[in-house]
Amino acid sequence: MFSKLFRRMSATVSPSRSFTGPKDKRLYAIGDVHGRLDLVDELLGRIEDDITDRPVETAAVVFLGDLIDRGPDSAGVIERLQSLRHFPAKTLFLLGNHEEFLLRALAGEPGVAHDWLGFGGDACAESYGIAPSSLQAMDEQRIAAVLHAAIPASHIEFLKTFGDTFAFGDYLLVHAGIRPGVPIEQQQPRDLRWIRQPFLSDAHDHGYMVIHGHTISDGVDQRLNRIGIDTGAYRTGILTAAVIEDADLHFLATDA
Repeated sequence: MFSKLFRRMSATVSPSRSFTGPKDKRLYAIGDVHGRLDLVDELLGRIEDDITDRPVETAAVVFLGDLIDRGPDSAGVIERLQSLRHFPAKTLFLLGNHEEFLLRALAGEPGVAHDWLGFGGDACAESYGIAPSSLQAMDEQRIAAVLHAAIPASHIEFLKTFGDTFAFGDYLLVHAGIRPGVPIEQQQPRDLRWIRQPFLSDAHDHGYMVIHGHTISDGVDQRLNRIGIDTGAYRTGILTAAVIEDADLHFLATDA
């Protein structure tokens, strides 16, 4: 079934093409958080109010990845999200390229830790009480040891549970995007977490409407075959969620 859905079409998506979610289910897809615990709290509050005001049989919240780095409180975000047991919706998490980077640094992979620090990992390390400057002179194995000593094991195990894709009716949720024309079962994790081109400029029908983060846009980037919801929360103060229920699609966002 998936191979048929992901076979590249010969034409662009028709403007009349409709996309729907499963009956009696509502999905909230949240874009890149990047250490902004304040915005996570605000948006989750809005979602909780929305569920109270508009009850639904099943609600789910999916975070599209990049919970950490760049912003001031990666540690607080992870602590908050791993403990959402009493939230009135199921929660699911996709692995972003920033979580991948941290997990590889924790494994002591050669050539990774210093790139991670320069890519926003310095803010993540600082949120766990580590001075980023102290890590710069260390080798990868020593950095890994310091990170393991500072980051709670429960946080690391939580990150390791994150998935790569989530399908919801006619919608496919990923962190960065997909390789156009490639069946879902053949998509590579690197593309799902890192891709920009040719995905961003491709106008063909992917079989699903793809909802993604990873690439910052000035507001929601809504195209005929994809919807980008990374609105640069860590620097703009705007964290965005796409809300899907049956044939309805709309957006919630924090105030700038």
